[in-house]
Amino acid sequence: MIVTGAGDQAFCAGADLSADLTSVAGFDDIVAKALLKVDLLPQPLIAAINGHCLAGGLELALAADIRIAARGAKFGLPEVKWGLIPSAGGTMKLIDQIGYADAMDLLLTGRSVDAERAERIGLVTQICEPSLVWPLALERAREIAAASPRAVRAAKRAALVARAAHYAGQEIEERRFVAELWACDDPKAGAAAFVNKRAPIYDD
Repeated sequence: MIVTGAGDQAFCAGADLSADLTSVAGFDDIVAKALLKVDLLPQPLIAAINGHCLAGGLELALAADIRIAARGAKFGLPEVKWGLIPSAGGTMKLIDQIGYADAMDLLLTGRSVDAERAERIGLVTQICEPSLVWPLALERAREIAAASPRAVRAAKRAALVARAAHYAGQEIEERRFVAELWACDDPKAGAAAFVNKRAPIYDD
């Protein structure tokens, strides 16, 4: 399977912060399923990252097995800037996939990195010119399809068996942290600042 964005500007830029996300019934469950937070696909998943990959978009990309990215793409989890945390897999998967120091640099600052930096820290598999993102993703998919389907499924299951159980345990704690955060004023202050294109002010 290959997931990509429409056009060439963005793979996915995440949620619309001007919306009242807490008013959606079962929002946490919807996001968890949509972004493959814990229920990881048994099929190989390739992310063809054709533009900016931010917030929930990066969390979706973290569920992919292979990530092909365009030069010029940006990667980041800016949630802390807006009084939130990346709660669709970002806090759980980033450290696991790129290591503690690089993950915490992104998680705690909310800053973005370019495609070259993302490749160096292991956030993406390969970068290329924008016109080659889709052809390279298709090439990888064809290589996988040419291999033994049973062996491919077994390899992915073996690779994910421990990780999936670990994520499931972490999700329980993460949901508690998110609930505590939503109960304070920071998410509202962050959303208002985002919508009005100004820097937020938070009380400690």
